[in-house]
Amino acid sequence: MSSVPLTILVVGATGSIGRLVIEEALAQGHVARALVRDAAKARQLPPAAQVIVGDVTRPETLAAAVDGVDAIVLTLGADGQGKRGAEQVSYGGVRNVLAALGTRRARIALMTAIGVTERLGPYNRATEAHDWKRRSERLLRASGLPYTIVRPGWFDYNAPDQHRIVLLQGDTRRAGDPSDGVIARRQIAQVLVGSLSCDQALGKTFELVAEKGPAPDRLDALFASLESDPPGALDGVQDLPNMPLDAEPRYVREELEKFASHAKAI
Repeated sequence: MSSVPLTILVVGATGSIGRLVIEEALAQGHVARALVRDAAKARQLPPAAQVIVGDVTRPETLAAAVDGVDAIVLTLGADGQGKRGAEQVSYGGVRNVLAALGTRRARIALMTAIGVTERLGPYNRATEAHDWKRRSERLLRASGLPYTIVRPGWFDYNAPDQHRIVLLQGDTRRAGDPSDGVIARRQIAQVLVGSLSCDQALGKTFELVAEKGPAPDRLDALFASLESDPPGALDGVQDLPNMPLDAEPRYVREELEKFASHAKAI
């Protein structure tokens, strides 16, 4: 991994993962910039964090946040906000942040979820959360930006001796409960930040879980063991092809085309 300090924007910085991403970025010697909707909520963040007030659903508020960044960690979530929230935040928020970059390039780490390709279960039927997170993954791949997509298992359901990180691909664990895999929130933050400085993590999509055993000292070998996403593909390597593009909402298809065309032009 590179030891060069980065200026990292954390989107979702006051969430349960985002706060830890800020701490981990600072611990690794990076500059951590937190995007928050409410400056008062930023008081819970480390004093060393740079705070920028903005709202991912309001594109006009994002210019200052992305100015001068080397990398962005996206930990957006719309839990409890229903289908509209999933569309506006989990997808729209990612779209707006990527669009705000314009012609600038930044390394991106996007957190979605294990089981994100499961479309027929009751959770996705009720919320469409998986579908909108998956669309955000597709948009990032189409953007041409250097990326890593992390799909963590169930947060903090791991046992005290369960910290051996395992990276999976193909999104085959789709039960919709902790049997799919568990992982500590802090380890999610470590993987997200660590991916930004590791060439072996570039262009890769994976599920992140923990098994019995100690935490690894380094992540390079784990990232290196993964397959890269095929060039030009919308979905992750080995993902089930169960989201036909021609059945997608028209505006989603148009935005994918726009981002792909923009990627070719820069």
